[in-house]
Amino acid sequence: MIGSLVHLFRNLRAGFVLAREGALALIDPNVLPPAARMALRLARLIERRQAGDGAARLSAALTRLGPSYVKFGQFLATRPDIVGVAAARDLEHLQDRMPPFPRKDAVRMVEIALGRPIGELFLEFSEPIAAASIAQVHKAVIRTPEGPQTVAVKVVRPGVREGFARDLQAMRAAARLVERLVPDAKRLKPVEVVEALARSVAVEMDLRLEAAAVSELGENTRDDPDFRVPKPEWDLTARDVLTITWIDGIRLNDVAGIEAAGFDRVALARTVIQSFLRHAIRDGFFHADMHPGNLFVDPQGRLVAVDFGIMGRLGMKERRFLAEILLGFIRRDYLRVARVHFEAGYVPPHHSVEDFAQALRAIGEPIHDRRADEISMAKLLSLLFEITALFDMATRIELVMLQKTMVVVEGVARNLDPRLDMWTTSEPVVREWIERHLGPVGRIEEAGSALSTLGGLAADLPDMALRARRVLNQLEDVTAKGVPLHKDSVSAIGRAEARGNRWSAAALWIIALSLMILAIRGF
Repeated sequence: MIGSLVHLFRNLRAGFVLAREGALALIDPNVLPPAARMALRLARLIERRQAGDGAARLSAALTRLGPSYVKFGQFLATRPDIVGVAAARDLEHLQDRMPPFPRKDAVRMVEIALGRPIGELFLEFSEPIAAASIAQVHKAVIRTPEGPQTVAVKVVRPGVREGFARDLQAMRAAARLVERLVPDAKRLKPVEVVEALARSVAVEMDLRLEAAAVSELGENTRDDPDFRVPKPEWDLTARDVLTITWIDGIRLNDVAGIEAAGFDRVALARTVIQSFLRHAIRDGFFHADMHPGNLFVDPQGRLVAVDFGIMGRLGMKERRFLAEILLGFIRRDYLRVARVHFEAGYVPPHHSVEDFAQALRAIGEPIHDRRADEISMAKLLSLLFEITALFDMATRIELVMLQKTMVVVEGVARNLDPRLDMWTTSEPVVREWIERHLGPVGRIEEAGSALSTLGGLAADLPDMALRARRVLNQLEDVTAKGVPLHKDSVSAIGRAEARGNRWSAAALWIIALSLMILAIRGF
């Protein structure tokens, strides 16, 4: 009970800050139930005047709430199906920039993590050059057999794990409350979203896993002539410290610098799109935070990515789905695109394939034969999510993250080449993968894999038969005798349900009364 009260008041504080900074103005009241609309009206009574536009309001509120909420905001920027396209677009502008912590604290963290004095580890170790919610970066120099080498050293912020653990518990409580009070929200899986954030943050806070992501992406792309990633220094990497090759290059948002260096902007834009698609479709492992600050062009003209805290992964089923969807849109075969959705089980079978194909045509046709600067990707995303809701399509987090990353990547490429045609640029990569995996060679490999699976299944048949027999015997017993339920269990279930309902009602009243008190005091 005490824990529930603590989470309640933490969420009240978060709600107050969001309301005070004007971030709640971005919520469409028409999609809320009556009680929630009333709570929203009360909350907006304390809104600060001149709070700025949507991006400024969200940025101010989340930055004021601290690192956990900044990270949550960035995570929600990848989920327009939950917050809406407009809010997701505003959240894209949320900069994960926090005040740096002192160099001496970073030195202490490095020495504890690596077990040696800083002078033995590095020839030089700079003041922080960039600071974010989870970690900050220092420039350093290490000894190598070839001579001194410049590296980037990422150090986890002291106390960040404890802070995230507290805030995530409050977010979990809020997500459970939303699912209980707003039945329509269950399709958006708020609890699952918070858990996905928790997993993402856990990965980001273990820098050994980020080093592994760098290494895996490096292996996948070692034969790609136009893309590279830094190399991790494993001897200087631990849970709280990551050391990788220093990247000298020009950021992709520095168009003037790229032109002054003599690089081909059109070719570079094509490389951005095709590299991302190769990683997603060919490898099933892609950088999910490819904004301009994380992308450089090196002196050799190669695209270089940094900051591998957020990565996406697709299984073979999802990769096949993505490739066929893209190829279907490129060829305007909307019926095939619709069938792929149904075959993958993403759209319930009670819907019509033809009706879904018609809806997909409404997405695909406006973008064909038009330049990239004539296409509103935000409008297309909005229409797509409306259609998925209309056809009861289950939210697939990995596909939504991929979809959102594609929009960001296209934005980066369009900044380099405003006349970029994403579909024409994508077609060679998609066609190559489909010919390789869905053509004769791919079918033979798939048949071989199926035979191997069947062989393993045959070996397990005796054991499976025995287990099936035991299960059938148990089912017969249950059918004959029923499921016994002790009267104490029935009473306990009733008490738990009543207690849950009382807490839900109490939470709503406390929130409403708190907002009224704050409004009366003139906040």
